[in-house]
Amino acid sequence: MDAMPISDGLPGNVTEQMRNATMPKASSTVVCYSPMMITTNGIWQGFNPLEFSLPLFILQTSIIVVTTRLLVLVLRPFRQPRVIAEILAGVLLGPSVMGQIDTWANMVFPMRSLLTLETVAHLGLLYFLFLVGLEMDINVIRRSGKKALFVAIAGMALPFCMGVATSFIFRHQVSRNVHQTSFILFLGVALSVTAFPVLARILAEIKLLGTDLGRIAMSAAIVNDMCAWILLAIAIAISEADSAALSSLWVLLSGVLFVLFCFYAVRPGMWWLIRRTPEGEGVSDMQVSLILTGVMLAGVCTDAIGIHSVFGAFVYGLVIPTGPLGVVLIEKIEDFVTGLLLPLFFAISGLRTNVQKINDPITVGLLVLVLVMASFAKIMGTIIIAALYTMPFREGIALGFLMNTRGLVEMIVLNIGRDKEVLDDESFAVMVLVSVGMTTLVTPVVTGVYRPSRRLVGYKRRNLQRIRHDSELRMLTCVHTTRNVPSVLSLLELSNPNKRSPIFIYALHLVELTGRASNMLAAAAASSASKQSRTGSGSSLPPVTEHIFNAFENYERHTGGVSIQTLAAVSPYQSMHEDVSVLAEDKHVSLIVVPFHKQQTVDGGMEPINPHVRGFNESLLSTSPCSVAILVDHGLSAAAARMATEHHVALFFFGGPDDREALAYAWRMVEHPGVTLTIVRFLPPDYRSRSVSRSTYSPSVDSDSLAITISTEGKSEQEQDEDYLNEFRARNHGNEAISYAMRMVANSEETVAAMRSMDNNLHELYIVGRRPGEVGSPMTAALEEWMENPELGPIGDMLVSSDFSMSVSVLVVQQYVVSAEPAPVPAPAASSDPVRQYLSNANQRPSAASGAYRTSAASAANSRWSGSGGTVGF
Repeated sequence: MDAMPISDGLPGNVTEQMRNATMPKASSTVVCYSPMMITTNGIWQGFNPLEFSLPLFILQTSIIVVTTRLLVLVLRPFRQPRVIAEILAGVLLGPSVMGQIDTWANMVFPMRSLLTLETVAHLGLLYFLFLVGLEMDINVIRRSGKKALFVAIAGMALPFCMGVATSFIFRHQVSRNVHQTSFILFLGVALSVTAFPVLARILAEIKLLGTDLGRIAMSAAIVNDMCAWILLAIAIAISEADSAALSSLWVLLSGVLFVLFCFYAVRPGMWWLIRRTPEGEGVSDMQVSLILTGVMLAGVCTDAIGIHSVFGAFVYGLVIPTGPLGVVLIEKIEDFVTGLLLPLFFAISGLRTNVQKINDPITVGLLVLVLVMASFAKIMGTIIIAALYTMPFREGIALGFLMNTRGLVEMIVLNIGRDKEVLDDESFAVMVLVSVGMTTLVTPVVTGVYRPSRRLVGYKRRNLQRIRHDSELRMLTCVHTTRNVPSVLSLLELSNPNKRSPIFIYALHLVELTGRASNMLAAAAASSASKQSRTGSGSSLPPVTEHIFNAFENYERHTGGVSIQTLAAVSPYQSMHEDVSVLAEDKHVSLIVVPFHKQQTVDGGMEPINPHVRGFNESLLSTSPCSVAILVDHGLSAAAARMATEHHVALFFFGGPDDREALAYAWRMVEHPGVTLTIVRFLPPDYRSRSVSRSTYSPSVDSDSLAITISTEGKSEQEQDEDYLNEFRARNHGNEAISYAMRMVANSEETVAAMRSMDNNLHELYIVGRRPGEVGSPMTAALEEWMENPELGPIGDMLVSSDFSMSVSVLVVQQYVVSAEPAPVPAPAASSDPVRQYLSNANQRPSAASGAYRTSAASAANSRWSGSGGTVGF
């Protein structure tokens, strides 16, 4: 056995500290190592695998990761960040709980094994801080302005002052024989820090990442984090100073030189590497390996200087330019580091946290009081700054609690302070537990206090049928990948945008939230970056989002009558429909267009884009505040289709709200000079024999106005179909671009045969309603039983099936219909303003609201699928 003496003067590690906790203090502690005890010869040779370092380390890692994941699942309903589960997993596995069992403590986590565990944990910590540096975009601080800077200063200065003031009160209770200045700085940093990575994930989880509140909190947290690292480096430098008076000065000067070297030598080198990489190609594996090796070299440099190695890794990550290079590096190592290595560090913190050591009520009371007071000071400082900038009081409280988010950075501070013997076991345990408690409160308090949805009470949901076909149309187009963009732009072009009937488009790039840094901060930047800020070379958007935004903005520049606002939303697919619905409600959108979950392959088949997209579409259809259209691309995105001067569109009309909505959208298209519309109406053979008991179609068409004044109150669905079709024919009388056809079909087989008889090579787009005709109608009943894609409805599903035409795109429309009929309102007096007259009639309100987008959704009859008769439209 090789023996290595460790003197008391050296900085203690986990093994030494735990041994000192159980053994009497001696002049030196001897820790024995055996070079042969790495791998075992097997249990059949009579060896216990847990007595060898590698099998024991593998078992410890597995237990830590599994325990962390289980706690993540347990805490998910409470919407707690993952860092809480990681810290609690360490406490659970440590001496506070499981460590009380002697067999567990001696077999699974013996003191001799903790040196290996601690070494690998710090390697994981090194790379995680490198990822944190990669996440941070220094340009965010410049874009956010003075508000975020003042919030960060107030949120850090007041708690720091609180820590400095109280350190003189209880220094003798929590720390002995320590340099006073070092202790003040450690405590001040621990009390004032805001965990930027944890805050980013909390904001994404509660859907505040793209809001003004989220952007201010993120920017302030970046400033706070940088200040915390500077103060921590100073604290470490001072605590390392022994007898030499200039030691701490040399440490600080060396640290400043290291930072300058990274910014003025390493960063230009990274830009040179990016410029040398051909466009469209990624960074080579050798270059990635060299960059990742630089993380360890940066850690070695700062450790040799006298500052903690994680500081070097953080600065090294900070200087790497945001963009494709950063995304590649994050995707290479993030899952391995955050999923496997980082939980080891929290386990080390938990193994150091011994609740049994908390036995001095005076010390505990003082520490809890100071931590609570510091958190209160941070909240009050943030509220004061918010009040100066006339932010609502509730937003100020929410921002204050967000700035109180604790996590990894504070764990690093506390662990370093314990290693430097600034904190003892009791103080360390108390501060860890109180930090966990404060972070646990952030999510419930913020979600309870800050509710932006309350501002949307006055918005009324609408659909296309109840707005003028030549008025402004507000659309929300959702895209998942760059392949969705050309088909959406082709659809917008067919929608006939012009100065008389403009289209306002919100182009939304949907990004799945996986907890990865590569998409979370990119979306935050996307939602905050304006067109002007993206035109420069310093764009912080990921390449996919940048290409999507540029495509829509180029279309806007070259097309008249279109106004486009590009946005990005990051969310898990399970709740992504909520973000889209809130945005549509906030922007007063009339129609949401989403792509189908399958895309066409080279051979004409269909392959899924993402298995979660289908669930998103289904959820949006059931919860949307307005009408929804699903676009199935079968060539609409092709260059030949987009450059054609003549476009042939066919509408299949069976009746019902969705088919009327489809006709309303086709009405806008037919105004396009190059669009030819064919309307095919499907009717049962006995339709003519049905009598109309209440045919009250008498639209008042003013020659100076195109306002629709048809009343639908008390009418059956078939009567509404007839009225709307007759209105459409009356308004488009003499238009040779519109042709009408009628098909009498008795069952689903005849419906399919009638559609197959059409010339599929002539048309490039079919428009259908999602729920055609009456429920259980023989014309579609059999098709409903064999649907593979219920979100498309029976007709849409048949049109996109493999045995039908693969060359015609399909647009499936679902109308938003109010489920209950409103109370009748007396008709308003006639108005000289045709727009006000239309809004008044459509809303059935006593007076028209001032503003074009405060209208109500169309009201339907009590029975959505009434079976009474109606007249034949063609």
